[in-house]
Amino acid sequence: MTHLPHLITDLGLILGAAGITTLIFKKLKQPLVLGYIIAGLLVGPNVALFPTIIETENIQIWAEIGVIFLLFSLGLEFSFKKLVKVGGASSIMALVEVVVMLLLGYLTGKLLGWSTMDSIFLGGILSISSTTIIIRAFEELGVKSQKFAGLVFGVLIVEDLVAILLMVLLSTVAVSQQFAGSEMLAAVLKLGFFLVVWFLAGIFLIPTFLRKASKLMNDETLLIVSLALCLLMVILAAQVGFSPALGAFIMGSILAETTKAEKIEHLISSVKDLFGAIFFVSVGILINPETILTYAGPIAVITVVTLLGKLLSITSGGLMAGQGLKTSVQSGMSVSQIGEFSFIIATLGLTLKVTSDFLYPVAVAVSAITTFTTPYMIRLSTPLYKFLESILPDKWKSSLNEYSSGAQAITTTSDWKLVLRSYVVNLVVYSVIIIAIVLLAARYLNPFITETLISGRIGDIITTVITLIFMAPFLWAFAVYHPQKEALGRLWANRNYRSLLIVIEFVRIGLSVLLIGFLLNQFFPVQVSIMVGIIIIALLAVFSKKIQNFYIRIEHRFMSNLNAREIKEARKMHHTLTPWDVHLTSFDVSYESAVVGRSLLDLQVREKYGVNIAVIERGDRTIMAPTRHERIYPGDKIYVFGSDEQIETFRQFIQTETELQGETDRGEDVKLQKLVVSQNSPLLHVSIRDSGIRERTKGLIVGIERQGQRILNPESDLVFQINDIIWIVGSPWRIKELEAVNVVSNYD
Repeated sequence: MTHLPHLITDLGLILGAAGITTLIFKKLKQPLVLGYIIAGLLVGPNVALFPTIIETENIQIWAEIGVIFLLFSLGLEFSFKKLVKVGGASSIMALVEVVVMLLLGYLTGKLLGWSTMDSIFLGGILSISSTTIIIRAFEELGVKSQKFAGLVFGVLIVEDLVAILLMVLLSTVAVSQQFAGSEMLAAVLKLGFFLVVWFLAGIFLIPTFLRKASKLMNDETLLIVSLALCLLMVILAAQVGFSPALGAFIMGSILAETTKAEKIEHLISSVKDLFGAIFFVSVGILINPETILTYAGPIAVITVVTLLGKLLSITSGGLMAGQGLKTSVQSGMSVSQIGEFSFIIATLGLTLKVTSDFLYPVAVAVSAITTFTTPYMIRLSTPLYKFLESILPDKWKSSLNEYSSGAQAITTTSDWKLVLRSYVVNLVVYSVIIIAIVLLAARYLNPFITETLISGRIGDIITTVITLIFMAPFLWAFAVYHPQKEALGRLWANRNYRSLLIVIEFVRIGLSVLLIGFLLNQFFPVQVSIMVGIIIIALLAVFSKKIQNFYIRIEHRFMSNLNAREIKEARKMHHTLTPWDVHLTSFDVSYESAVVGRSLLDLQVREKYGVNIAVIERGDRTIMAPTRHERIYPGDKIYVFGSDEQIETFRQFIQTETELQGETDRGEDVKLQKLVVSQNSPLLHVSIRDSGIRERTKGLIVGIERQGQRILNPESDLVFQINDIIWIVGSPWRIKELEAVNVVSNYD
């Protein structure tokens, strides 16, 4: 008998248990994540009722791969530009929630008598909500199209980035075992530096590479290239001291800005599902049921803290952001759970060996309980809002309405704000790029030149010249470039501001000189650096025009890559108007939907449901303001404009009609049938169009045999003749009904 490695038998056991439990959870309409965790518990070493995996170490390696692909897929959905577009409201809500839950988690841990590190990690675990569970609950409850759901999605995007920052900070605290302010600041600055470098380099290089190689890529090669890029960034992140998960997340967010993002996300979904399942099963393997029973009291306390803390923090953040009581309460009731990132943070504590063994199963138990409560919390959000509205004094409600209206008013941006913001962005971005170029030259380029090509001072000079060539366009942009020329011109026209603007320009030039000195100091003494620095500045001034043109080409390439996905989507549609209490949302028309083939006149959506279908997207075609005679086809995306209540009613209409259609068409058998036109048939001398065969049989005439000749896909105006053999793809029982009324003779 052939001996199988334990890894294969363990993997088969894990996937078998996961498959069975997820089928059960699918039937019960519960999150699959919980099914995976229970599967891991059943095949783990702490439950003896079922076969147990043998080598847990190998499974942990698979689980680490699962974390990598899980965060890679989250990065594909994240996109840094989405973070910029999230808006102040979601950002305020997310930051308030994270700060409050960090404090509540830490205080709860200390009150329970836990160690400082356990309490810190508990705060991190409780501060991040579950994207997967929330999206699933929104889809099942049909609230994904409502106004508060958009705010919640924004909160989740901000939380994803905060979770990455928390992983870095918690790792730093775990290593130092203390709150060293300098080390924490260094960790944040290091993270920020590498995020900027990776994002800028990635956006400049990767979309260009994918575009150039697009003709050579099919689904298989695109999948391989995407996974390769992900793992290369994982290696790079590990080399500079970050977690592999961070590298996967960053590469996902870079690819999210490309035009291939949706396709990559589709291709990677199966890989993510497989390894993600292994990760969540490994979560269950580490659970000891005895530990959960022992810590039942703390689990109950932490669950209550999670539900109430997230509700109060998100609701308070929403009110602070001027979102109104209803939207704030609905948002707060939606995010009262913990999930994927919480497991990863708990795993981080175990990996670093700084947290107690009980913290992990406690976190999993709290996640399971809050996952079950999430749908009920969302359902109770409206009744809770109505209750609060009934007990709040009129003066308070009036103040909240006035504050909400004022917060959502359109504000203008002053010229000073525009100019200063552009200067700050320039300072951060270009200084990071220049420092990164210098460090790469000092660490890699100079050793390569001096050890393999030319040693000594000449090698240092060659390194400096090459580095300056790469630095020059960014030095010019750092010292001279003005992205907000119109605003700067208006400020310069005011004599009172000129002296301040001149000071700012001298500061920029002075900082650029310091950056040149930073480069020279890597290879030369200070005295030589000063003299060479003056010469370099003179050369930069002489070649300023050429350097400027080179920089403009670089910027154009970067902005084209950055906005490629938006430009592609803009060709379809742009919409930003959402006044009063109405908003724009979209629905995908399924192939089974009963609305398929019906015109807007037949549907009467405005008369019945109060909504307007503003746009229909059909492949690469966008139908703006469709007429009443426009029909809906499978695969269409329709954009509907209305209030939450109207859109919800319209959504229920689509779902109800879809289910009815499914009941009608269930069990339809499709076959190729042969019919013969007899001498007494009413089809004789009748055209295909006028025969009614298509309508009565729901079939398609694909061919006609006439006197030994075959007519494939005949035209609709073709007239039947005696003894024609008609080939129809359709339902046999419908064709037999035609035979029963003697419309045609069936010789099949």
